[in-house]
Amino acid sequence: MSKLFVVPTPIGNLKDLSFRAIEILKEVDYILAEDTRKTGILLKHFDIQSHLRSHHKFNEHKTSGKVILDLQSGKNIALVSDAGTPGISDPGFLLVRECLKAEIEVETLPGPTAFVPALINSGLPSDRFIFEGFLPPKKGRNKRLESLREDDRTMIFYESPYRLIKTLNQFKEIFGDERIVSVSREISKIYEENRRGSLKEVISHFQDKNIKGEIVIILSGRKS
Repeated sequence: MSKLFVVPTPIGNLKDLSFRAIEILKEVDYILAEDTRKTGILLKHFDIQSHLRSHHKFNEHKTSGKVILDLQSGKNIALVSDAGTPGISDPGFLLVRECLKAEIEVETLPGPTAFVPALINSGLPSDRFIFEGFLPPKKGRNKRLESLREDDRTMIFYESPYRLIKTLNQFKEIFGDERIVSVSREISKIYEENRRGSLKEVISHFQDKNIKGEIVIILSGRKS
């Protein structure tokens, strides 16, 4: 029976790709990639010859139907994103949903997701947390944050390095400058950085720096 394999890829260090992931990527009929150029580098590193096809947020509504037909015809297909696990702030949800509607089996491999190491590194409570991903860039942004003002769970956000200072300042306005925050940057890469402290302290640390890399923000919840 054909199957869609959801395959996490490294968020930094290529050695984080599992043996099982390599095996599946070599055996499937083709691989759906968010960016074929970036995934091509990964495949070349591990000598994976499987054919690549483009599947991203701008074309997934068009390509999903063809993928479903290929799966129904007996093909096995893998889905990857540029980094991490597809479906977590990356394309994947739509295709998985359509597969389940069509009664096509979906198998998701365990693997890298940026917010997990960031959460553990933060030292903030991990027994209850809320994942917000990327906040709306404009409309609805403040409303979303206001809705979290009284939440006592640890909060997780993804952010662009270009918006980090603006976002932290918005947090300070809504949650107060003494709320504890942890910012993780370049997780699993050479220049990985984890900075923890009050919002006031962390803003001061990053204020005049040239910030690069993928950013995960872990914000403490309201104290009871």
